[in-house]
Amino acid sequence: MAAPEERLKILQMLEEGKISAEEAAALLRALEGGQRPPPPPVDRSRFLRVQVTDLESGSAKVNVTIPVGLVSVALRMAERFAPETQNIDLQELAEIIASGTLGKVVEVADAEENERVEIYVE
Repeated sequence: MAAPEERLKILQMLEEGKISAEEAAALLRALEGGQRPPPPPVDRSRFLRVQVTDLESGSAKVNVTIPVGLVSVALRMAERFAPETQNIDLQELAEIIASGTLGKVVEVADAEENERVEIYVE
């Protein structure tokens, strides 16, 4: 298992923009003794899509798409300006996104607000 200091250094380089999320994920896997994943396809960019829908009508209230490269910035903003994200482990979400996962990664239904929040990596 990797030393916490090594993991922290990689995450700091990611936060400072010195390395990409994909590079950070590869480095973290290498520290754990895993194999380096194949590079992502160069002909296709990945995006994070956040969709908020009304539970009653099913209509979309919010549909935002951002490049995966901006995810770390968006997660820091979410921590600061959207306190309701405290129920979501944003660090785990960042790691899932950095790992190359595609498809739905989060779905949360809020009966009180009558909304469903879904996060996809495309």
